[in-house]
Amino acid sequence: MAELKVVKARDLVGCRYRVVQHERFPDVPPTPASLARHERYEAARAVVMALLPDRRALGDRGAFSRVTAGTYLATLEAMAAEATLIIDAVLEWDVFEVDVDILVRMPDGYLPVIVSNHRVARPAPGKTVRAIATSRLGLGQMLDVPYRMRRHSIDSYHLALANRALALVGQETGLGGVIGQDRSRCFIEPVAVFNQALTAALAVPVPDAPRRVKECDSCRFWTHCAPVLEAADDLSLLLPGERSTPYRERGINTIAQLIDADLGEASILAKAYRAGTVLVPRGPLSAPRRDIEIDIDMEAYLDQGAYLWGLLSDDTYRAFASWDLAGEAENFATFWAELSRLREAAHAAGKTFGAYCYSAHGENHWMLQSARRFGGLPGIPREEQVREFIGSEDWIDVFALVKAQLLGPFGLGLKVVAPEAGYSYSGDVDGEKSVNIYLEARGGSEAARAELLAYNEDDCRANRAVRHWLRGGS
Repeated sequence: MAELKVVKARDLVGCRYRVVQHERFPDVPPTPASLARHERYEAARAVVMALLPDRRALGDRGAFSRVTAGTYLATLEAMAAEATLIIDAVLEWDVFEVDVDILVRMPDGYLPVIVSNHRVARPAPGKTVRAIATSRLGLGQMLDVPYRMRRHSIDSYHLALANRALALVGQETGLGGVIGQDRSRCFIEPVAVFNQALTAALAVPVPDAPRRVKECDSCRFWTHCAPVLEAADDLSLLLPGERSTPYRERGINTIAQLIDADLGEASILAKAYRAGTVLVPRGPLSAPRRDIEIDIDMEAYLDQGAYLWGLLSDDTYRAFASWDLAGEAENFATFWAELSRLREAAHAAGKTFGAYCYSAHGENHWMLQSARRFGGLPGIPREEQVREFIGSEDWIDVFALVKAQLLGPFGLGLKVVAPEAGYSYSGDVDGEKSVNIYLEARGGSEAARAELLAYNEDDCRANRAVRHWLRGGS
């Protein structure tokens, strides 16, 4: 097992070999995607830091001090001085260096608070979790609010490690706070619920060789790992992450071994990968046909809202966009009205209707969320109306058709399948890039807005190309 010097909470999630490569190749620069994620995190931190109190408000009692640490020694000194808020705290536990955005002085120690770009809680009537306004950290009291926590491994490990580090200096409270996409609130819960998972994660040895996982595509070290995997003919090139585990348990560790094992579709996939074949049909290909057909694609910003609904009808693309999310309700209402108009007109004329999308999960989620969040506002459908639509034969998931009829050693995403159907994309925007482009669009960039509209239109047209291709029996 590789010997480590200093690691962080993020090294317990995803690729565990990354820490080895960090030490071997310290000068490899971050990828653009990684830099963009860091910029979003820093932007979130800036909002939170601006909201934090820097003095007592009228009626507050006791002393208040806010200091910035930046090092382990400075953090210890700030805790010894009983600072109310310690910004950019650094803690240590075992081989871990634990960066904490904010340490908040409590009666029995310090509460570690981290800033996350995850959605960390959702409204949930009947449920309660403790929270405090970001602007009252260190001053106000925790309150019970009607929310349900949404836990993310990296956030949970981070808080649990912080508490273990605080315990070494007698400052552990057993609680952890996280400020998510709602920057105005800090949600607080006991970290004991994370300890078992953290202990299990810590027990996993750092591997001696790479294995391909999902995040390899955007990792700075992929150019160093890929040749090693290819030379070893490693099975993770075809079946990343845990997908290869059942075969490894049978002694199958390479693509060649999987081909020779003759295990049905798994071996067919391996043969296709070796041959560079992108798609392999399971049998005859087909897609349902309707008299009136439209294609739909949606874009959302993180978990905060859907800002763009695209609709392709009779080769005409229409975009329903709300660049700052402030007009999200009105925008969704306009989109829903057009979708309903087309559907109702088809039915009234005695014709069949089909709205097609590629992987309906996101569209279903945001249609239902919009109905719930904006219910009662003009033009917003009731939740049962949305459920009727997404459960009807008028709503067709092209990805489900593809997955049922095709095998794909390189995946079955739209950007993989559409070129095989003869569609050529006009740009190179993907989901990760679209998040950063949206921030520019929200800031008023007309070029960024045009790029997102082109990206959305591309996906609508690619979806149409795939369903037509399936109908051709290709």
